Amino acid sequence: MTTYSIYHFFARLIDRRSELLASAPLEEIPVLNEQNFFSCINPAQYPDRVIRVNADRSRYSGGELIELKDARSYSVSSFNSTIPTGRKRLDTFLTPRILAQMEAAGDPLEALPVREAYYVVRGRSREHTKVCITHGSFFETIPVEALIRGAFAQVIDERLGTSLDEETKSKIIELFTDQSDFSQSRSVENASVRLRFRVMTEVRPEGNILNSGLYPEIGDDTLNLVVPLHDPDGESAIASLAQEALAERFAQVTTLRIKHPLNGWFIVFQCPLESARHHDS
Repeated sequence: MTTYSIYHFFARLIDRRSELLASAPLEEIPVLNEQNFFSCINPAQYPDRVIRVNADRSRYSGGELIELKDARSYSVSSFNSTIPTGRKRLDTFLTPRILAQMEAAGDPLEALPVREAYYVVRGRSREHTKVCITHGSFFETIPVEALIRGAFAQVIDERLGTSLDEETKSKIIELFTDQSDFSQSRSVENASVRLRFRVMTEVRPEGNILNSGLYPEIGDDTLNLVVPLHDPDGESAIASLAQEALAERFAQVTTLRIKHPLNGWFIVFQCPLESARHHDS
């Protein structure tokens, strides 16, 4: 019986890592389009992929959400759909069409209503490639509500300065905390078009897992699984999950830690891509 999880997904990428060196976009790579591993393949909107849920979730729950981020440099491309977070509630963003696709694959919403979110980040620099399967908490260093509220506070300060009292300003800012308020099209009387505001999230250097200056441990031509390590005592449990899922592949993997300057420690399971390049040549 196949077991599904982000660790088993990593194992599949290790086996077929040469595909990650191809010039084709991530969404066209065969290993990322296997219907038997994903309950949803959706290139048009978030999430790009959903890993299937396990019937027995005592060891691995499965069901992780995946978004693909491809760049022709060592940078993380902008998030144009949803603000990146470590966990997401399905009922807050999934469309009926995507839910129907998941349910048809045996992954009903109620099976696991809150999912871990990961981002497959690939960057290129000259002839080198880095690929990181990164947990969303690497980008979510403050709650989404606080991020939106803080951004609108800056707009109000820039436009009104000190002309608005703090109490009124706070009330206005509190109205802008939910991204869904901006994701709807608005119809205005006598207008022949609808207006829709779209939130785009750009990654600062601290959130760029491919940044060699901040994260030198993420070397050229490597494939990495990046998992939060907010509890130091949890490292052995995470390593056990990875070792069981990777089986004999675990011998190819180096385990290390990196420290996010804003969000603590992460454990990284790393293997080379370069060996795959040499093997295929």
